[in-house]
Amino acid sequence: MDEHHTDPTAPQVGVGPHPEPWPSGDHLDEDLLRDGDRRNVLDRYRYWKLEAIVAHLDQHRSTLHVAIQNWEHDFNIGSMVRTANAFNVAGVHIVGRRRWNRRGAMVTDRYLHVHHHDDEAALLAWLGERGVAAVGVDNLPGSVPLESAALPEQCCLVFGSEGPGLTDAMVEGCERLVAITQYGSTRSMNAGAAAAIAMYHWSLQHR
Repeated sequence: MDEHHTDPTAPQVGVGPHPEPWPSGDHLDEDLLRDGDRRNVLDRYRYWKLEAIVAHLDQHRSTLHVAIQNWEHDFNIGSMVRTANAFNVAGVHIVGRRRWNRRGAMVTDRYLHVHHHDDEAALLAWLGERGVAAVGVDNLPGSVPLESAALPEQCCLVFGSEGPGLTDAMVEGCERLVAITQYGSTRSMNAGAAAAIAMYHWSLQHR
């Protein structure tokens, strides 16, 4: 999807062409100034070049990482990536298949640092080399309630695919497991919703 060009029949978002005279600055995109900026970005980033936005975000990223196991081309991955952008995480890690379902991300992955790992061992090695604790999020035996858990500041929240959850190899490699307490009849909640809750919980403690 090209963020500079959208379906003309769709509801318009963002802002139109910038009135002249245009502001100046290396961070500004002349195409956006001329044509308008319909991207899903904060107002402070209107008309900014993509690389300028990423550079500014890099100055304020959290220490949180998020890892997602990609075995089933899960549609929730895109939603989880979009949430990771909202919390400006240090990195998103896709474990398994290199191609992942980007539809729900709404191109927010362009503003993140996305890493690919072939398997669980590769992710865990990457995290271990950097002193980042792997914390699995799944309602499995041995999980502690997320709402009462003190999460490490240098942390990677690890999520499984919708349905099967975390693989045995990933569970074994995680430093700890946390689960979101539920009060209804369903066995588990949507993976995208669980990721948003977990990222918010980490942010309450460390941001």
